[in-house]
Amino acid sequence: MPTASFTGIDTHAHIFRQDLPMVPGRRYSPAYDATVEQYLAHLDGCGLSHGVLIQPSFLGTDNHYMVEALQRFPERLRGVAVVDAQVSDAELDALAAAGVVGVRLNLIGKALEDYTGAAWNELFRRLARRGWQVEIQRGFDDLPSIVPVILESGVTLVIDHFGLPQPSLHLDDPRHEAFFALFGQAPLWIKLSAAYRSQSDLARAQAITAHLRAACGGVGRFLWGSDWPNTQFESQTRYDQQFALLEALLPNPEERRRVLVDNPATLFGFA
Repeated sequence: MPTASFTGIDTHAHIFRQDLPMVPGRRYSPAYDATVEQYLAHLDGCGLSHGVLIQPSFLGTDNHYMVEALQRFPERLRGVAVVDAQVSDAELDALAAAGVVGVRLNLIGKALEDYTGAAWNELFRRLARRGWQVEIQRGFDDLPSIVPVILESGVTLVIDHFGLPQPSLHLDDPRHEAFFALFGQAPLWIKLSAAYRSQSDLARAQAITAHLRAACGGVGRFLWGSDWPNTQFESQTRYDQQFALLEALLPNPEERRRVLVDNPATLFGFA
């Protein structure tokens, strides 16, 4: 069990500098810096003790900026990297030594078939043997065709941002029953984060959370993330507002502590 020094873990934030090399064909280019010092200040401001840095998609597989931050603050931070399917075990070892515990697939705007082939499947199996996780960002409609394939490898899977359910999604549609059923039987976690990315207001986020709670059999597979610095939505929200959303979704203090402390401490390997 986490000690009293664990007051909360934010499982989804990004750091970057605008002068870092960025990948061609990216969907977004930041015009500002988001530093680890700024991030830690936000954690402190909300009384949170720990955080997880997620490699931004526009930096591609060059994880060095995130790794440097992890090495500077090894007690407070863990990381999730972006890698190629052919990444070597030595490279994974180096990332692990820095505090990386998973790999992210940001599939927004990307072809899906690349992630169901032999090369990626072998990577997923290697990650499973390490006890790592795979985090996936993709719209809800496509998740039922991706998630089971990745889970077959035995790796733990984390779905970002409520699964990005668009406003037109009907949660009780029978076509989604098999997918929701996975939450009760597979090593599958979901982040209550960035509701704004699927145009969800509080009422919609509450409805989605209730449906996921029923599918998961409680809050034992829930995580929370701020999605700081809320790229492309910077003018629409703040860190403290994202934290307040969690409090509104989970008013029960015991449930909130489980989602903020117990669940992520286990999943992300915090001592």
